[in-house]
Amino acid sequence: MDISNSKGVPNRWIQLVIGIICMGLVANLQYAWTLFVTPMDAKHHWGQAAIQLSFSIFIVTETWLVPIEGWLVDKFGPRPVIAVGAIFAGAGWVINSMATNLFELYAAAIIAGIGAGCVYGTCVGNALKWFPDKRGLAAGMTAAGFGAGAAVTVIPIASMIQTAGYEQAFLFFGILQGACIFILAMLMVRPVPPKGAVASKKLNVTKVDYKAGQMIRTPVFWVIYVMFVAVAAGGLMATAQLAPIAKDFGIANLPMTLLGVTMPLLTMTLSIDNLCNGFTRPLCGFISDKIGRENTMFIVFIGEGVALLGLMQYGHNPYAFMVFAALIFLFWGEIFSIFPAICADTFGSKYAAGNAGTLYTAKGTAALLVPLTSVLSAGGAWNRVFIAAAAITICAGLAAKLVLAPMRKRWIEKTVPATAPAYEARTSPTKAVEQSI
Repeated sequence: MDISNSKGVPNRWIQLVIGIICMGLVANLQYAWTLFVTPMDAKHHWGQAAIQLSFSIFIVTETWLVPIEGWLVDKFGPRPVIAVGAIFAGAGWVINSMATNLFELYAAAIIAGIGAGCVYGTCVGNALKWFPDKRGLAAGMTAAGFGAGAAVTVIPIASMIQTAGYEQAFLFFGILQGACIFILAMLMVRPVPPKGAVASKKLNVTKVDYKAGQMIRTPVFWVIYVMFVAVAAGGLMATAQLAPIAKDFGIANLPMTLLGVTMPLLTMTLSIDNLCNGFTRPLCGFISDKIGRENTMFIVFIGEGVALLGLMQYGHNPYAFMVFAALIFLFWGEIFSIFPAICADTFGSKYAAGNAGTLYTAKGTAALLVPLTSVLSAGGAWNRVFIAAAAITICAGLAAKLVLAPMRKRWIEKTVPATAPAYEARTSPTKAVEQSI
């Protein structure tokens, strides 16, 4: 049973902070995984490819089950879903610490993926519901927490692996992170945004609340979905290959100095890129709250395409490589704030967790397209990768302005008759859908 917003219950900003911390705690399941691969292979000799299959299983589970977990959040509230997610997330790493064969490793990946999806889907959905007036900023801050947490804990995890072994690191941090998320779950309540918290008049926002089953029957959803897949795939195709690209360009191990710190170019580039990837989520979310979702998409998607072409043309220069790689991440990471926000704008707040979770499966769909990079780059022909990725993202930027913006405006105007009171629209979403088809 959820606690109501009575005396002593945190306000929406505190709830947002709790969600960000939960995201940071569960982020290690994804971002710290790479630290365990080599020592695990050294002990069991399973082969890195077989071990990395566990990571792929985790990503697929985490991504594709979010719609179900989001539906549970809409129905039962955030507390039980986060609590169950905490147990599964912790259990996944505990099982990893004791795994003696690949079957156990893959089972742990499924369990951890369920836990991560519960936490991710709930926290993003909660942010969308608490902040109808600042959806882009709230979703961006929450998504940024998913990367920030790993930045804080990656050093102690790496240290424990070196001193006590990877099994102890899995066990200790699995229990610690799971317990912390479970405790924080007890502080979460059903979102009740304050009166007067409404979106800017510059944004096209529906007055109808659609369930996921109704949402997926609408053409506008599939336009948003295809754009999400296109931009996510375009960015992944390039960003996933930065290391081999830098190696082929002959600059990966060049010593670079920044702010008195010297490290290989690739290491420094990836560090800067991760900062840009996290920073852009709340920044572009905030901008989209002010100037509109499609206008922001138009700017950043085309910006990403230009950055990709810049890396292709000037990337052999080490400084240019670092700058354009950073710009690619800066223009790409915001998809995890803008797309959830535009989903809630278009299909309402009441079922925002389930709806955003359904849209989030686009990340999994995009990941399936990444192997195309190997085909396009055969023989070191990286230009084909850059041009394909740039074309996809630039087309998505143009589509946001020329296709999605007018389509969403017509959809919202058509499904909410100007003469109908808001409460009537909210109580009959099915009728509104039928009128629009």
